Amino acid sequence: MHRRIRKAVFPVAGLGTRFLPATKAIPKEMLTVVDRPVIQHVVDEAREAGIEHFVFVTGRNKQVIEDHFDKAFELDTTLAARNKTAQLEELKRDLPAAGATSFTRQQEPLGLGHAVWCARDIVGDEPFALLLPDMLHLAKSGSKGCIAAMIEAYNATGGNYVAGYEVPDSETHQYGIIGKGKAAAAGAYEIAAMVEKPPKGTAPSNVAISGRYILQPEIFKILETQERGAGGEIQLTDGMLKLKDRQPFFGFTFDGEIHDTGTKLGFLTANLAYALRREDLSGPLKAEIARLKV
Repeated sequence: MHRRIRKAVFPVAGLGTRFLPATKAIPKEMLTVVDRPVIQHVVDEAREAGIEHFVFVTGRNKQVIEDHFDKAFELDTTLAARNKTAQLEELKRDLPAAGATSFTRQQEPLGLGHAVWCARDIVGDEPFALLLPDMLHLAKSGSKGCIAAMIEAYNATGGNYVAGYEVPDSETHQYGIIGKGKAAAAGAYEIAAMVEKPPKGTAPSNVAISGRYILQPEIFKILETQERGAGGEIQLTDGMLKLKDRQPFFGFTFDGEIHDTGTKLGFLTANLAYALRREDLSGPLKAEIARLKV
């Protein structure tokens, strides 16, 4: 039996400079896709997968994220007094259980690897999921979410997992790239190569890391002494390469849509994709798009 995945880490310390001035006072993770903050969509994915403890690695001016996952007594009282039962029940459904969230600070912007390392004492000596909030994974109707499907594959093989998706060959230098090896569990394959932002023309494939991982706790000891890599930051990919020498690593192909809300185009596309999945919005939205003659 492989150790169960109970905890998930969410790095939310980024400044969101690509969305200024919108993110001057509001964390990028709190920008809404339809009527739910980006971070709520990602936490929903983790909850669906059976995650029990949610670990947020935050930075300055991110207090509103902590508030979002807390009870709002004044709001609850007002909704109850006005008989807004549906809204009140929805808020209760979204709220993690008491003691199921933890928040720790990444005090310097030293990269994803450093952010993950900041969660070491909360995660402890057990495997964990890692979800990057910028990347929304929208499953097909009736299908499992990305992390749920990855955990199912992990339960069959153990080891470490990295989700990937295909990008144009001309863009591989912008991403962490993994090379495919032989097939493993359903939707999974052994990772033959892994490199962070390879120079143009040198990528082992066009499969980019999509921001979903399952990692063993040994990654923390590696990241503790990891030297800075691309961009002068402590790169998670560099740490995973070292761990790959000691433990098996598998790639996973997600059967659904991936939207990078860290870009303006990806954010707008995500809003359309999620809205078109809703019965109350799909028809009217299509009519509005047609009216705009897009």
